Amino acid sequence: MARTRVHIRISSLLPVLALSAASVLLTGCGDTGPSTDASAGGGDGKPVVVVTTTWEGAFAKAAGAEDITVIVPPSTHHAPDYDPKPSDLAAVAKADFVLYAPFEPYAAKIKEAAGSKAELVEVGLDNDADKVKAEVTRLGKLFGTEQAATTWKSGFDTEYKKLSEELKAAWPGGKSPNVVAQVFTAWSAKLAGATTVGTYGPEAVTPAQLADLSKKKPALVLDNAHMSTGTVLPDSGATQVKIVNYPGEDLDLLAVYRSAGAELKKAMGAAS
Repeated sequence: MARTRVHIRISSLLPVLALSAASVLLTGCGDTGPSTDASAGGGDGKPVVVVTTTWEGAFAKAAGAEDITVIVPPSTHHAPDYDPKPSDLAAVAKADFVLYAPFEPYAAKIKEAAGSKAELVEVGLDNDADKVKAEVTRLGKLFGTEQAATTWKSGFDTEYKKLSEELKAAWPGGKSPNVVAQVFTAWSAKLAGATTVGTYGPEAVTPAQLADLSKKKPALVLDNAHMSTGTVLPDSGATQVKIVNYPGEDLDLLAVYRSAGAELKKAMGAAS
């Protein structure tokens, strides 16, 4: 699988310059429409991409982008809580494409700061394998990097199949385990070939829901590491597994699947 060189830059302009740049962005929009030509990017003709988080960044990298700026620091545990600074918004001015998710409360600020140059791209953040490949294909077409996206998807299919087979071989007693999944971790149950008997979230779980989920006697609870509210079914005997959705600073989306695979294999081994 071809390697992609990615520059991840967290904006760090001086406050005065940042405020000035943000002011220009918010008040000095030009008359031209959004650019959809990837060649309008950096001097090498490659698109300049700004993303809100490492999750969007990983999708962009998979699709073939190389010049990627991440706004929300990877160390932020719950990315939607981040409040973009003027310097963060100033980085948007240099972009050809700005990727964001609709559930991020600062999306409106990002849209406003983008002005007239950058093309705003709403990304469906879901690590379900089929949805990931569909988004990577779409972004590859937008960026003009279809070949890189195709190469990545081929490597992804190979890795995903390997992980899935390893997890199925680790089923307790050779049987697909029953699991309860937080709605944003259902993809990991699919990866393991587990049987999802119930889901919860993202809203707070009610006592009635907890009682109903406990009755289903799941072996595992697949919790969302970024939205955890503690032990979900404390009296059910189920093993709670922490599933991470956001990639690290390297924007390696495959690492998310490897991490989930390792956690699931460990939990299923304990349940054997």
